[in-house]
Amino acid sequence: MSTPPPHLMIVEARFYEDLADQLVAGTIAEIEARGATYERFAVPGAFEIPAAIRLGLEARGPNGHRFDGFVALGCVIRGETSHYDYVCSESSRGLMDLATGHGAAIGFGILTTENWEQAWKRAAVADGNKGRDAAIACLSIIGLRRAFALSAPRLVSG
Repeated sequence: MSTPPPHLMIVEARFYEDLADQLVAGTIAEIEARGATYERFAVPGAFEIPAAIRLGLEARGPNGHRFDGFVALGCVIRGETSHYDYVCSESSRGLMDLATGHGAAIGFGILTTENWEQAWKRAAVADGNKGRDAAIACLSIIGLRRAFALSAPRLVSG
């Protein structure tokens, strides 16, 4: 029996829509090139991404888990207040907790930059698109899970 292609949940923070569009385009191109499938979900900002992925871990499909992995996309640009630090650290921590505590395969594509120019350079499909890199990372962890014959992500109470 052949293994079905990975099915991913893309969670995109839409706070900077032009950057989000570029990140998503790179992500989708890589997912499709590798024969995987996906569903897209939008949230307002990077802070909401871990909660959305947590909900995705609970989602069920016809064969059990709805998603094999998750791609987190967004951008946080430093401003004049400490808000940047809180959003960056808490969204990163939330995603790491889901990856290590629940076994979620997560591709981290949340840009944390000093300014818009740095963000654009990391988001643009024609430049250093980190959405593509996040898709590669997610699919890599799914590949490891399958190589070790482990089940899909699990939701642990507590």
